[in-house]
Amino acid sequence: MEPAAPAPVRRRWRAVDGIVLLDKPQGLSSTQALQRVRRHLQAEKAGHAGTLDPMATGMLPLCFGQATKACGALLGRRKAYSATVVLGVATDTGDAEGLPVASVEVPTFDDDRLERVLASLRGARTQVPPMYSALKRNGRPLYELARQGVEVEREARPITIESLVVTGRSTAGDTPAIDIEVVCSKGTYIRVLAEEIAAGLGTRGHLGALRRLWVDPFAGSAMVTLDEIESTATEPRPAWLAPVDDAFPDLPRLVLDDLATLHLCQGRTLVRPDGLPEAAQFRVYGADGTFLGLVEPGPGDRLQVLRLFVPGAGTSGPVKKVE
Repeated sequence: MEPAAPAPVRRRWRAVDGIVLLDKPQGLSSTQALQRVRRHLQAEKAGHAGTLDPMATGMLPLCFGQATKACGALLGRRKAYSATVVLGVATDTGDAEGLPVASVEVPTFDDDRLERVLASLRGARTQVPPMYSALKRNGRPLYELARQGVEVEREARPITIESLVVTGRSTAGDTPAIDIEVVCSKGTYIRVLAEEIAAGLGTRGHLGALRRLWVDPFAGSAMVTLDEIESTATEPRPAWLAPVDDAFPDLPRLVLDDLATLHLCQGRTLVRPDGLPEAAQFRVYGADGTFLGLVEPGPGDRLQVLRLFVPGAGTSGPVKKVE
């Protein structure tokens, strides 16, 4: 008789709270990268703040445990990218992963002409999302429709291009290319921006390469690679796991005594301390330095719970999602 196959080892998940600023490698989806880090940390709960396409590299904030409540706040922040715009060739997806659909000549242009095109794209404006995107129509992602050859009308969305500069000019194979850096708002598609730049120069184009440099509020923060993470022995709090309150560095800090901490965790309103600066939101800490959550001014010169970041905390009313 054949011996019984050993029972599969059940993974033991644990409570892990914090943020990882992953330098996502090329070739992995954001979800695949998240799951690899989650398995290494053995984290019960995980999410990522913003998606990077498999061809893109760079900063991907990963949130674990209580930090997943901050994902909404991080999704709405400014972002910075370096990118390569390949001129003369258009693809069906708008980037290098797609199939070529047009090959056209690239008119000669000088730096002044290029700057005029870039200037026309800076500032607050609207942009039509691409068909190859995760936006949904009647519950279906647009990219599913695009793969079936179906194109639907998309409503232009407001975006802001805060900065758009050329960092170099090169060639991609036999075609000219422009290297750019962009600082932009939530909802900006760099693939579409690449096509817009090419159109402004009187040709077609696509996004040849993309790297996300930072996401607010982590500009200038160090990233960690998957290799560095997976070569680290499992430990309670590795150096590359940032605390949850790193997501809110600009908010004024308020420290509570033990009684006020109890009331906060019960969802009660708090007396606003004298001398507290004017602000729309505040970071709140217990007397021992534990990050508790966010509060905002409420009626009657009180402070009310906006979001709690402690396990098991209840509220006396609905807690709003931080956007």
